[in-house]
Amino acid sequence: MIPDHRNFSDMLARWTAERPQADALIFGGRRLSWAQLAERVHRLAGALRAEGLRPGDRIAVLDLNHPSCLELTLACAQVGTANAVVNFRLAPPEIVYVINDAKARLLFVGPEFAGAVAQLRAQLPTVERVIHVGGADDEYEGWLSACAPDAHEHPASRGDCFVQLYTSGTTGFPKGAMLTHGGMLAHARNVAAMQTMDGDSRVQVAMPLFHVGGTSYALVAWAGGAPIHLMRTPDPAGALEMLERERITHTFYVPALMAAMAQVPGAGDRDYSALQALAYGASPMPLPVMRACLKIFPGVMQQVYGMTEQSGVVTVLGAEDHENPAVAHRLVSAGKAIEGVEIEVRDPATGAPVPVGQPGEIWVRSEQVMGGYWGKPEATTAALTPDGWYRSGDGGHVDADGYVYVTDRIKDMIISGGENIYPAEIERVLAEHPAIADVAVIGVPDERWGEVPRAVVVLKPGATLDPHDLTAWSRERLAAYKVPKAADFVAELPRNPTGKVLKRELRKPYWAGRDRQVV
Repeated sequence: MIPDHRNFSDMLARWTAERPQADALIFGGRRLSWAQLAERVHRLAGALRAEGLRPGDRIAVLDLNHPSCLELTLACAQVGTANAVVNFRLAPPEIVYVINDAKARLLFVGPEFAGAVAQLRAQLPTVERVIHVGGADDEYEGWLSACAPDAHEHPASRGDCFVQLYTSGTTGFPKGAMLTHGGMLAHARNVAAMQTMDGDSRVQVAMPLFHVGGTSYALVAWAGGAPIHLMRTPDPAGALEMLERERITHTFYVPALMAAMAQVPGAGDRDYSALQALAYGASPMPLPVMRACLKIFPGVMQQVYGMTEQSGVVTVLGAEDHENPAVAHRLVSAGKAIEGVEIEVRDPATGAPVPVGQPGEIWVRSEQVMGGYWGKPEATTAALTPDGWYRSGDGGHVDADGYVYVTDRIKDMIISGGENIYPAEIERVLAEHPAIADVAVIGVPDERWGEVPRAVVVLKPGATLDPHDLTAWSRERLAAYKVPKAADFVAELPRNPTGKVLKRELRKPYWAGRDRQVV
């Protein structure tokens, strides 16, 4: 049961008072108690204020998982600012876009990205200072230690944003989802109830902190007073070793990581008896991978479906539905709405509810909802209705028992290995190639990643294009996971009378004979 915290500064104060010497965060052999964490957060609050940051300002973090990102998130909560966590898998132009869109005044950079930031520095006009975190050139610890603890708390309301995570955009650019104290606390309360997580739990955070599976899951644990065991990267063998060594009780993975874990020699021979809940989601789980993982982790697997705009999880398919052969058909569902969440299927054109079992767009309503998209009021209005419903853009249906089946994407989004990819982002880049006259990007099945992007290209008259050249062009401008894995060359793209590309027709040959599963 998660206490009714006013905000995340109140959360930190509560656990510091009630369990000052208990572990709050474990990383790379280093352990921070709640008292130690609170002192560091208060010093960071003083340092942020000394740099001139004021409520409403943004900082940005570009790093692999590191305690500093979570410490800064709590410091932002205390000061009234927000931490815009940058997807480190993005290509340099995309990183520049996110940092500039956030108007970040400070940029915290891990050693793996210091060289890239040095090259991009001139393109980041709002960044007043770059602070290196970790490695031989660490500045973070000295910067933090130079300030006395500042316990003054900005009077944050439940609607105030303190962490900003970026989603892919249908216009070709990412959007900053403003996640709030109230939304994240509601998510923490609902997920903790789903996973029966409390202060005695031991929670592994393996997924990147730029993703809700990282930051939101970490804050679920902390809201309940549980310690976080943070991994720098989601290493399959390391994750399994940590589960056993630290007697982990709760964790979250994406299916691509679980597929790799199932291939680790001796994966099924370790002692995972402490594990109470293993949630997985963010991309399709191939049934062979699911069967292998059910043998390794019997009785604890929970499939979840969620979205950044709802702070994370909105449905769960529980362990009992994974194990019961009488309801095996439910393995391709996303489960039922979790406590505190309403789900309806609506006609995407009219917004009217559709009958049970009929397809439509999945709408979600809960206190978990974001505050909106940073700096994009029109996109916010399009996504959020006046009565609190979020239009997910996912297509599907709900059966008579309340199980949600996500079968397609209204907005053509591709989910590859847990990463959300909008074709418009890739199409924007490919359309700039001098040999390409027209292009569409679709998601096609992939046994490892669930699905991957594939380009369908119309060349300009007389032009030729080697697929390898297309790949090279993409890699210079896009994150690796967004680069099309293959291309089809066609004379023209199928379109409807209004000129819209019929992507369903392009996808048909690849998805024929499959039950499309999106989780």
